[in-house]
Amino acid sequence: MIRATGLSLRRGTKLLLDQADFVVHAGERVGVVGKNGAGKSTLFMLLQGRLDPDAGTLDMPAGWRIASVEQEIGDNTLPAREFVIDGDRHLRDLQEQRRATPDADGQRIAELEAALVEADAWSAPARAEQLLAGLGFTPQQWSSPVRDFSGGWQMRLALARALMAPSDLLLLDEPTNHLDLDAMLWLERWLASYQGTVLVISHDTEFLDTVARAILHFDQGKLIRYRGGYEDFLTQRAERLRQSRLAWERQTRETARLQNFIDRFKAKATKAKQAQSRVKALARMQTLAPLQAEAGIDIRIPEPTGMPDPLLVLEDVSTGYALPEGGTRTVLENVQLMVRGGSRIGILGVNGAGKSTLVKTLAAELPALRGQRHASRGLEIGYFAQQQLDMLDPQGTPLQHLQRLAPQAREQELRNYLGGFGFNGDMVLGTVGPLSGGEKARLALALIVWQKPNLLLLDEPSNHLDVDTREALAAALAEFPGSVLLVSHDRHLLRTTVDSFWIVADGAVREFDGDLEDYRDWLAQRGAQARAEARAPDAAGRDGKSTDRRQERREQAEIRQRQAALRKPVLQKIGRIETSMHEASRRLAQLDALIADADLYTEARRDERLKTLAEHGDLQKQTALLEEQWLELQQELEDLEVRQP
Repeated sequence: MIRATGLSLRRGTKLLLDQADFVVHAGERVGVVGKNGAGKSTLFMLLQGRLDPDAGTLDMPAGWRIASVEQEIGDNTLPAREFVIDGDRHLRDLQEQRRATPDADGQRIAELEAALVEADAWSAPARAEQLLAGLGFTPQQWSSPVRDFSGGWQMRLALARALMAPSDLLLLDEPTNHLDLDAMLWLERWLASYQGTVLVISHDTEFLDTVARAILHFDQGKLIRYRGGYEDFLTQRAERLRQSRLAWERQTRETARLQNFIDRFKAKATKAKQAQSRVKALARMQTLAPLQAEAGIDIRIPEPTGMPDPLLVLEDVSTGYALPEGGTRTVLENVQLMVRGGSRIGILGVNGAGKSTLVKTLAAELPALRGQRHASRGLEIGYFAQQQLDMLDPQGTPLQHLQRLAPQAREQELRNYLGGFGFNGDMVLGTVGPLSGGEKARLALALIVWQKPNLLLLDEPSNHLDVDTREALAAALAEFPGSVLLVSHDRHLLRTTVDSFWIVADGAVREFDGDLEDYRDWLAQRGAQARAEARAPDAAGRDGKSTDRRQERREQAEIRQRQAALRKPVLQKIGRIETSMHEASRRLAQLDALIADADLYTEARRDERLKTLAEHGDLQKQTALLEEQWLELQQELEDLEVRQP
């Protein structure tokens, strides 16, 4: 397990952790949450041995292999598949040793060949391809050089490389930032079958709810552990805040009573001893700082001055990009859509389908190749692009950025406005360059909505925002009376801010009649259809002779019967596994409650503690194995559904 005792950690002059204690048990999946700048990424650096604590101890198993996502890839010319395989450094080292061993050294070659078999060397290309496919790379892209991919796709490659590495501890820092919903769902399934310990930093609350079984929360220099996923954390923290407030209020009353006694009687000889004892009692009393929720961000989007209807129409529009060698590449064709006043639309589609291209065309950042874009008089667009942060002046201050938009406004008015986005006090006078990604994103949003748009075009606005700011953005968008078009992989943000969806796929845009669960099913069906088409024999080689309708119905009924017969044993296995998973989950919840009890760690309960921890570890391994078997059976069931008769 990982155990921190009295851990203090600084970055520069900022104290991130102050005498913090926490425990992460082997095999756990733990979400790490806290405000931007709280120290989450620094904690990961500490776990990797790249930093030393300023005080206290951090104990980890000596032989643990740690995998994490590289943040900088550089100008890498390796093919994508080879880059991913490089994540298994042990395998690559064995392969290098095998190449360097002379053929005459038979003993050494035999040892290396055995080690390569143990390291699954022969399945490495297939395993890398599975990771690449799961994260959205097509087979044609597997051999493309890493340098040819955009920054977001390079981060996917870095994630695949980390997942490829054999590890006992997997550290994931915002792994979903560059993933579409399809890849995110795949990652959730992959992590469910991972055998080691996972610590994941994420501001995507639904992802944390699915993946995490415990939460570590950075709270006023401490790391507080909560059981369950993110929703459980919210519930438990609210209760903790309530209890802390009650304790603080009781202590405040007692402190006031003691101080009143001291003030009244310390000068009287007959009461001197009693007064002195109260002074000592007051000195011994620990001052409880009430655990109040940290000051949140209160985003307010100004109400637009007008709302024409419709706001924007695309008529038979084809859009795309100019190619460096000349000509154009069409991404979307024959787009027919209308943005109504007050509409709230989420734009769905896998990465690369053309969502950003559509938004740029709506924002007039990208001219249409064909067709017409009709904007109503009075249309005011607020456009947040994925590269919006790069448009900020790193040498300017937040106040200067806003003053450039509103040179006639009073400084206090601008300060008050920026305060609603979390820029208080001297922050408005500091340069933008050193700000975190989340702080820059808040500033970019503040600048966009200052201009009172009636149509917000938001392309992944929450990528760098912490949970509190995401909640504030969701609340602000929910109250905004204008129109919103939102591209986001944050399911919580989509659920709380949009009323309908468009889907971008196969070079077209259409309305999607459903919610996010329906979209997940649509993705699954689409994937199953693609796999079925890949397995199907060449249609040209089939007998083209048709049968009459009665014969066709008879054959279809026989097919359904055969499929039902094949599905039945698989469904029975799934049912048994789900029962076992439910029982294991119930017992794990009981053990979690025991482990969270501080009394368990007393010497008197040593044997009980060891037994509890051993059972907890065994159950987690059993649960992981059951989850893996469940996923394999689900895949088998899916294959049966799409298999050709």
